[in-house]
Amino acid sequence: MPAYRPEEIEKKWQAHWKEHNTFKADNQSDKPKYYVLDMFPYPSGAGLHVGHPLGYIASDIVTRFKRLQGFNVLHPMGFDSFGLPAEQYAIQTGQHPEKTTRENIARYIEQLSSLGFSYDWSREVRTSDPSYYKWTQWIFLKLFNAWYNLDTDRAEPIKTLLDKFEQNGSAGIRAAGDEEDRHEFSAGQWQMMSEKQRLAAVHPYRLAYQSDTYVNWCPALGTVLSNDEVKDGLSERGGYPVERRLMPQWNLRITAYADRLLQGLDTIDWPDAVKEMQRNWIGRSVGAEVIFPLQNDPNQSIKVYTTRVDTIYGATFMVLAPEHELAAQLTTPEQREAVEAYVTQSKHRSERDRMADTKTVSGVFTGSYALNPVSGEPVPVWLADYVLAGYGTGAVMAVPSGDQRDYLFAKHFDLPIIQVTDAQKDIEHQADPTKEGRYINSGIINGLTYKEATDKLISWLEEHNLGKGKVNFRLRDAIFGRQRYWGEPIPIYYKDGTAYGVAEADLPLVLPEIDEYKPTETGEPPLGRAKDWKYKGQYDYELSTMPGWAGSSWYYLRYMDPHNNERFVGQEAEQYWGNVDLYMGGAEHATGHLLYSRFWYLFLKDLGIVSGNEPFQKLINQGMILGRSNFVYRINGTNEFVTLSKKNQHETTALHADVSLVDSNDVLDVEAFRKWREDYADAVFITEEDGRYVCGWEVEKMSKSKHNVVNPDDLIERYGADALRMYEMFLGPLEQFKPWNTSGMSGVSNFLKKLWRLFHPEDGAFAVTDEAPTAAELKALHKAIRKAQEDIERFSFNTSVSTFMICVNELTALSTHKRAILEPLTIILSPYAPHLAEELWQELGHEAGSISTAQFPAFEEKYLAEDTVEYPIAFNGKMRGKMTFAASAPASDIEQEVLASEVFEKFGEGKTPKKVIVVPGRMVNVVL
Repeated sequence: MPAYRPEEIEKKWQAHWKEHNTFKADNQSDKPKYYVLDMFPYPSGAGLHVGHPLGYIASDIVTRFKRLQGFNVLHPMGFDSFGLPAEQYAIQTGQHPEKTTRENIARYIEQLSSLGFSYDWSREVRTSDPSYYKWTQWIFLKLFNAWYNLDTDRAEPIKTLLDKFEQNGSAGIRAAGDEEDRHEFSAGQWQMMSEKQRLAAVHPYRLAYQSDTYVNWCPALGTVLSNDEVKDGLSERGGYPVERRLMPQWNLRITAYADRLLQGLDTIDWPDAVKEMQRNWIGRSVGAEVIFPLQNDPNQSIKVYTTRVDTIYGATFMVLAPEHELAAQLTTPEQREAVEAYVTQSKHRSERDRMADTKTVSGVFTGSYALNPVSGEPVPVWLADYVLAGYGTGAVMAVPSGDQRDYLFAKHFDLPIIQVTDAQKDIEHQADPTKEGRYINSGIINGLTYKEATDKLISWLEEHNLGKGKVNFRLRDAIFGRQRYWGEPIPIYYKDGTAYGVAEADLPLVLPEIDEYKPTETGEPPLGRAKDWKYKGQYDYELSTMPGWAGSSWYYLRYMDPHNNERFVGQEAEQYWGNVDLYMGGAEHATGHLLYSRFWYLFLKDLGIVSGNEPFQKLINQGMILGRSNFVYRINGTNEFVTLSKKNQHETTALHADVSLVDSNDVLDVEAFRKWREDYADAVFITEEDGRYVCGWEVEKMSKSKHNVVNPDDLIERYGADALRMYEMFLGPLEQFKPWNTSGMSGVSNFLKKLWRLFHPEDGAFAVTDEAPTAAELKALHKAIRKAQEDIERFSFNTSVSTFMICVNELTALSTHKRAILEPLTIILSPYAPHLAEELWQELGHEAGSISTAQFPAFEEKYLAEDTVEYPIAFNGKMRGKMTFAASAPASDIEQEVLASEVFEKFGEGKTPKKVIVVPGRMVNVVL
């Protein structure tokens, strides 16, 4: 038999698994179920680097372990295949994004398969496949045709709302959403309405609705961008300017579920940091809505929401978002030029930038005043971009004595600062938000405590119709439209300007072919280029497409029953698999995908078509594998490069060098570097005295732009997939960030070769015997069994790899080649090194490809019991020697032997001991 050859073994078993559908899961089984899910990837053209598989390897280890424990395991994979990168490539090249996406997916499948992941590929889904997005559109239509009944605290079909309108009109209906967007009518008036008027009355109640919404608009890309796609006022892709613009957009009423989304966090096993991010994002607060009448027009007012109504007497000015609907009306002629300039400036700052910038103070006075509703005092109205139109009412009452941002604003613009409690301190230098003490300078609440003052003010405001107590949320409804081509068409058509849902029988609404993938010359989305694309041949379709998170909000359900043409998931399949038992993915999705998925699941729960309470029971966020970047140092204004030790002698710019051109000692292959890029062909290198050019280095995020990407294909070819799998686990705790160092791969590769030699001594023929194992061999094995099981159950994979190495070293030292030891060892190693384990399992005489149906060996404590124990011997607490005793020796025998020993003779000082303390199994202390 030749030496261990992973390149042959791994291809053999990957082909076997594919041919025999080894990992195909059944939707019915007597076994307990376990659903392991990876956050499915967007298939970029760059393919995978070594950082990407980290979570996939960990989830695959758990998957294989659960199968060995007797579970029926669902472990699927698919692709989040709509997205902006493919569309941008289509705009640049004219190539249909479907072709690019299909080619990228083929590359991903090749790479994922080469790593030996035990996916059930028969369940693969692609969000851009019409047979998949048919059901994404179906869910959207369910949202469009539903409203949220606050009395039943659940979503209901629109029909139940129409029944209420028929009977009593709009009276008494409590529905999620903004009451101001709706108008009141009687049952009689409802009867008299036309179809168009009725639909207009219903629209503000829908869970999927259209409204004018402030969005991040990128003119160069011709589309709306999410906050995550905007950095410092520029699009993350392309670096184009982005501005805030009011546009008609489709929205999903996620705010209806805010309380339930908060409550559900207490029932799931997720990292505390992720749950806290969601809690903060939802942002539940208890406060009051307060109406500030305008001084020059008391019939008009500004509404604010505050959690500190108790400080209202200290509200010395108001601040509105620059986009506020009243901004233009409030602006006096004298202030118009300054206001318009400020509003234009604010359009080019994203909400994220505005929220994050706590140091810059900026604003502009509108020239108008409102009236403080409790004191009657005039309050100047300002605009400032630290207030956001989409949060609360887009207006705040500013209390500089109690809020630091208001304080800095007041100081900057020389506005009054009024102390409102006798416990506030040092307000000459900073705000003090204390709720302690009693109120001063506060009219009807002077002398009251915080709770007394809050209750009295809310009662007063409600009595005078100037406000009310209210629970508010920071969470906003989710914008559900993108002005792009490569996304799910929104199944809406327009008749006389009114939105109608496409009939479910007409789904999927398939993307039409178009000649170009950019917006039309008149500014319409790319779908505006589609010829003769009309519903029933006469009605215009919605031209926006769904955002990227639409298809990913429910994909885990489709995996349960991916080939069902009648339902998005069959009832029996859904009830069998329930929810995801283990979800592996990045923490960066905390307030995006993970929140939206929970929202969609709760909505489907309200419709009675899913059976659980939450989609993902346990979540693990894998850390990031960081790249080790290399740098060359170019002398400014030249094409000369100085070595690391000489860079401080010149003014230089550090440039990334491709790590493949640098050896393990950071020495650059200068000739390869010159050939790497055309602009470096004539580069001159000022080297060390020995002629080497030594690069600088830094650990940072692994990315193509930093030229520090390590391709897993190269490592698999050199070391094998099993070595790569084990090395990634060996790097450190799963959740932590850790640097990559390719040189460490050789150690894991050598370990696998050593494991092979337990079965093939000196790389010779298979030589496993049926001899009875020794106590030492059983001890080494069972230590490994216990550790492997404990570590996988607590997702601590790096320590298991260390345990395997120790075990193989011990067995090698014992010259172990015995079936009774090596067979269970092969099983416990198989989740980590599945290809090698399959090969050895077959050589052990088992059916080819059957190790995944073996049974994980049981740990037996008896094999770890020690016959003897080595005791440290201390004198007055200081250890002076060691002695070995039988594990079962009584304390009295141990004491006698110690007193008769050479250790006592040497350190006993000839004294009679006052006491001898024997701690069984641990130590002996002689007190002199």
